[in-house]
Amino acid sequence: MHNPKVLKLFCSSKARENLAQAGHASFTLYFFLSQIAMEIDMKSTTTVILLERLVECAADNSWQKQLALHWLDIMMLERKEYKDAQRWFEAAVEVGHMYSLVGVARAKYKRAHKYTALKIMSSLISDHPPFGWMYQKRSLYCVGQEKMADLTAATNPTLSFPYKYRAVMLSEENKIGASISEINKILRFKVSPDCLELRAWLSIMLQDYDGALRDVRALPTLDLAYMMFNGKMNGDQLVELLQPHVPESNRADCWMQLYDRWSCVDDIGSLAVVHQMLQNDPGRSLLRFHQSLLLLRLNCQKEAMRHLRLARNYSNADHERLVYEGWISYDTGYREEALTKVEESIAIQRSFEAFFLKAYALADTNLDLDSSTYVIQLLEEALKCPSDGFQKGQALNILGSIYVDCEKLDLATNCFTNALNIKHTRAHQGLARVYHLKTQCKAAYAKMTKLIEKAHSNALVYKKSYEYCDHDMAKNDLSMATQLDPLRTYPYIYRAAVLMDDHKEEEAIPEISRAILFNPDLQLLHLRAAIHESIGNPASTLRDLDPAHVDTLDLYAKTQERAKEQQH
Repeated sequence: MHNPKVLKLFCSSKARENLAQAGHASFTLYFFLSQIAMEIDMKSTTTVILLERLVECAADNSWQKQLALHWLDIMMLERKEYKDAQRWFEAAVEVGHMYSLVGVARAKYKRAHKYTALKIMSSLISDHPPFGWMYQKRSLYCVGQEKMADLTAATNPTLSFPYKYRAVMLSEENKIGASISEINKILRFKVSPDCLELRAWLSIMLQDYDGALRDVRALPTLDLAYMMFNGKMNGDQLVELLQPHVPESNRADCWMQLYDRWSCVDDIGSLAVVHQMLQNDPGRSLLRFHQSLLLLRLNCQKEAMRHLRLARNYSNADHERLVYEGWISYDTGYREEALTKVEESIAIQRSFEAFFLKAYALADTNLDLDSSTYVIQLLEEALKCPSDGFQKGQALNILGSIYVDCEKLDLATNCFTNALNIKHTRAHQGLARVYHLKTQCKAAYAKMTKLIEKAHSNALVYKKSYEYCDHDMAKNDLSMATQLDPLRTYPYIYRAAVLMDDHKEEEAIPEISRAILFNPDLQLLHLRAAIHESIGNPASTLRDLDPAHVDTLDLYAKTQERAKEQQH
């Protein structure tokens, strides 16, 4: 894509004809090239040409044509060529891409046709099943109470704009605390640089410079190229401005802060401390590795892999580099290659990291007695090697879990207790499991309550705590889990199951449907299909089923027969 000769081959006026003669002028090829071009530069002439070629390669009146036209429309909006954008969006609508009506409305709004844009979005909402994003888009074209009503209707876990807008409105009313609370609602389950930046500015308004510095330091970890203040300032500049307002921290202070924040399961705070430590020691590969672990917890897989590669690149020792290469292989699905790298590392030098990775890679399958014993030996070897408390705590926690699976509860208790002694807070959950197996339900719930206190109301903790309490308390904990992190599917499934047990199938369906809105996977669709089938609704059952899925062939055939009977 950076080679002029190659670009000429794909972008010239005769490119498609030449490629067609060679048998390579396919939609798939230009789909691939267009996607790369948009990631490199959304507004470039190269992107325009490749998208035009994509439109040419698309089959008439097909999903290919719809998608190609829509991508070209979006690019025209980015280039602020609103008249052309409107024309292409309308062309996409003509071939059946109704979502492009949103683009038509946006282009008209940019051309000062505000009422027409509002009318188009209102028509879209009235003519189709309404979704949150429709209300969010319409909110852009109205004001006052109508705007707030649309944003309230739009609020769902897949959209961050309603939270951010309300936060800004509250800050304009000088309700800064309430504004930060609004941003915190979304940061609990969806961490993004723009939300962190907004919280940083709000913290500055409250003169909470520690909080602002925390968010500004975490920003470049999530997105190295992110620019604050409408693209006018990078994070390092704001760090320099904020540093005089907070106490200085030496290396020992940073390690203590990191232990405290890690213990509180404060992943954003931990990222900020690691970033500060790397400023003074940029070649510290272990810190890069810790960054990657924290980013994985925050579901930032791409950035986690980037920091893992940096850890490998900064490694000075061969045995350490091999371990990081092993993690890269493991995280990209090459488990056997990861184990080979580990063996090479151990042959050079025995280390905690190597033994731990080997144990971790072997423990991700169903363990029998022999393999469990071997993983235990590997973890014990790891614990004999020098390491920091973060890694040792994680190893003790996994070792305790394996002992529980092997019904060695006293040994498991020792592991979890030792992990807690070095501030590995998640070990409370392991001890709760031990108490539960010993039928000490109150002690198990008390441990989960302790974890909730330590982990700042982490949603995962509430999700786990329901296992150790009565029915009503379980419902309360799962409701809290949904409130803190509405992207977790299990609470919806549990509530639906309870409603099914109470023969309230009509109420169970909306619970599953809420989860499907943000996670439309086969398991949830098939569960909803089974509920529809149980109340005799074959049309809805067939809509959710995959006729080619082996687990639902019988249900699909049975529902088809019922549908035919109803038609007769």
